Amino acid sequence: MRLTPLFLVLISTSACLDRIILDGTVKSTRDAAGAFDTLSDLEVARIGAASSLVQLEGMQRLAPDNEDALYLLTQSWAGYAGAFIEDEWEQAIDKEDEEAEAFQAGRARDAYDRSIRFGTLLLEQRRPGFVAAMKNSDTIKAYLSGFTNKADAEPLLWLGAAWLSRGSVASEDSAVVADLYIGVAILEHAVALDEGVGYATGLAALGAYHARSPDAELPEAKRLFERALTITNRGALTVQLLYAQSWACNSHDKAAYEKLLAEVVEAKDVLPAQRLENVIAKKKAKRYLAPPRLKRCSF
Repeated sequence: MRLTPLFLVLISTSACLDRIILDGTVKSTRDAAGAFDTLSDLEVARIGAASSLVQLEGMQRLAPDNEDALYLLTQSWAGYAGAFIEDEWEQAIDKEDEEAEAFQAGRARDAYDRSIRFGTLLLEQRRPGFVAAMKNSDTIKAYLSGFTNKADAEPLLWLGAAWLSRGSVASEDSAVVADLYIGVAILEHAVALDEGVGYATGLAALGAYHARSPDAELPEAKRLFERALTITNRGALTVQLLYAQSWACNSHDKAAYEKLLAEVVEAKDVLPAQRLENVIAKKKAKRYLAPPRLKRCSF
């Protein structure tokens, strides 16, 4: 186990040195995290992500106020759920396997719940009052206005993304649906601080939200997606994937749906820094072009 030497050091040194070593390890982990996004082997990525989550949970238990650990857990649980668990959930839906669908939806919700818990702890630590501000749209926006630095955009992005994604896998829970406005507000503020944060993931997530149904805010969704494509120069393929899955599907625009997904499938290694996310997008795009998903879009 990779952490065994670290734990031996922690046991044998003073409490002050313990914390210095642990904080340094967590910081190094965050600094090196970008290397993970350059992977192309999905199985290696899936196993590695799961292992990393377990290690990060242990580190955060030992250093509960470490902001790097809280950020990494917020991002990693949201990313793992979206990349791997939701993929299995969608496959179960396509196969009309209700038992597997319920199981994977529960797994995804648990992962998003953990992401939200750690993200909430991080916001409360940086600026107390987040939980108290969850009264209505005005109070949450007033609270978020206190975050004014561009560096705040990333933690807000992943917390907001987890909040909205939880709504998709727990849509039968009225309390979760009723609180979606919190996730929307968080993402809107993240995008206001840094429009291109996370390779325009915030814009794309908001676009998907505004295209959540045929009678939602489709023109606004299209505007957000087009802006995301411009910012990323069409290199972050998750934007096209979400554009097709939400806007094109709910607009019943089969031509746009197939064109966007074909672009994803046919793309080369256009953005090495986002290679893993793009490989995942390609895998999903191929499935979205198959009959079960076409049928769900009423094509």
